Amino acid sequence: MKGKQTVWDMVRSLAVIGVVVAGIYMFIPHDEKADPTRVVDYRVETATARRAAPYPVAAPAGLPAQWRATSVTFDRKDDNAWHLGFLDPQKQYVAVEQSTDASTKRLAKLTQQAKATGETRQIGDRSWELWDGEKYDALVRQEQGYVTVVTGTASFDGLGAMVSALEFKQGS
Repeated sequence: MKGKQTVWDMVRSLAVIGVVVAGIYMFIPHDEKADPTRVVDYRVETATARRAAPYPVAAPAGLPAQWRATSVTFDRKDDNAWHLGFLDPQKQYVAVEQSTDASTKRLAKLTQQAKATGETRQIGDRSWELWDGEKYDALVRQEQGYVTVVTGTASFDGLGAMVSALEFKQGS
């Protein structure tokens, strides 16, 4: 008899807790149409990276407002790694990656295992290698002492739009 009362008490307690949780859920505003993307301001990190990096740091200038920055980092200890991530107007991911480590291992990591196609594309006054991958495509430019990679789920045209907006600056 005592065991049945304990089970019944537990069931009643769970029911009461369920009613309280449902009540709380009902009064918390929910906007299913809201965009969950967290936009970041990358101006301060860009200025810091440009002072600290031993290469001209690439950051876009004049991108339309539909391009939203979602992540930014500069890590001196990790081969002066610069990262700037965006969502483009088609909600595709585009990242600008730079580093003093231009090794095959590093490039494979940055491009999600994309491979060089042997083709190049002239964008502005620079020539970029086209890399094709299962997850990410990439535009890669190797300079003396550093590499710049524009990569992501966007098409080559989307990646090219980012490359066209990049300004390479160092110092100050």
